[in-house]
Amino acid sequence: MLAARTGAAGSQISEENPKLRKHSGLSTGAKDKSPKKPPENAKDGSLSPSGQSQLRARQLALLREVEMNWYLKLCDLSSEHTTACTTGMPHRNLGKSGLRVSCLGLGTWVTFGGQISDEVAERLMTIAYESGVNLFDTAEVYAAGKAEVILGSIIKKKGWRRSSLVITTKLYWGGKAETERGLSRKHIIEEIVRAMTHVINQGMAMYWGTSRWNAMEIMEAYSVARQFNMIPPVCEQAEYHLFQREKVEVQLPELYHKIGVGAMTWSPLACGIISGKYGNGVPESSRASLKCYQWLKERIVSEEGRKQQNKLKDLSPIAERLGCTLPQLAVAWCLRNEGVSSVLLGSSTPEQLIENLGAIQVLPKMTSHVVNEIDNILRNKPHSKKDYRS
Repeated sequence: MLAARTGAAGSQISEENPKLRKHSGLSTGAKDKSPKKPPENAKDGSLSPSGQSQLRARQLALLREVEMNWYLKLCDLSSEHTTACTTGMPHRNLGKSGLRVSCLGLGTWVTFGGQISDEVAERLMTIAYESGVNLFDTAEVYAAGKAEVILGSIIKKKGWRRSSLVITTKLYWGGKAETERGLSRKHIIEEIVRAMTHVINQGMAMYWGTSRWNAMEIMEAYSVARQFNMIPPVCEQAEYHLFQREKVEVQLPELYHKIGVGAMTWSPLACGIISGKYGNGVPESSRASLKCYQWLKERIVSEEGRKQQNKLKDLSPIAERLGCTLPQLAVAWCLRNEGVSSVLLGSSTPEQLIENLGAIQVLPKMTSHVVNEIDNILRNKPHSKKDYRS
């Protein structure tokens, strides 16, 4: 999966500042038989748009189960042989596409080719792969291209089947020359939608999506694709965590129901803020202490940053009651949103990655009561629409 980034030509915006980054992306149960009451807003017994979407989702899930059982029987296998069963890692569709991705993925921003050694990178990928992760995210600009090289080298060294992996990368901030960055055809082999369609038709990628695009831009790309018989995006990469909710909880669900665009989210721990390491200031060995992350330090020590730390302290008793750590609670909170196809994890040590992967065990405990408790502490739940009309 390949991703492209958008921005003004000749812009000097730093890739390391997430507040200014803007990308586009290119990528490679049993049926419920209990009686259902018709929705209150349904007329003449018909389903509302949201009810229709839920029904279609249940039908697709049932069809997928039937197809899987047929395939396993054909190959003389059982469900015990599937990755999801052996590792416990849930998989979800990427938007309304047929691409199945692990609900947790591994990102490489800052870490691969920069903060960690190649040996640690290999260890992280091995832990993720053996835990059922099939989604690995990178970008051409990460570590000036080194992250992509390291990722590919590890896959080749480990001998993992390429068909079993979903690799996503992002384009825009490439080289220093004007022709080595942006979203022109020269850079990514005509402008965005046509270029992405060309890349997919050439077999260089299987899907494309966007990253840090607003809803209007995504809708425009979809309209252009449909108008000129080209391929539309299937997902949007967006920042999503306890303190960043509006886009993923309000804008993207509407796009999902209208045009099938899914959400792949990043920074579930808010660049480490939710990890708890900054509760008493900025440690010398932390990311925020690095010179190129002055913006992160300023965010942490600001008045808003102090308020966030107080809220994290109030959330700690909930994590303790559920038998998990605060980072695990934060990741599970992201996963409890069924509109999120996958949450990208960024870890610099095996211990951090193992801890974050443990959020899968916390997900079943994220009841509506627990979610309401968290909302009452955060007090930042955005207003969302109930129905999405096509």
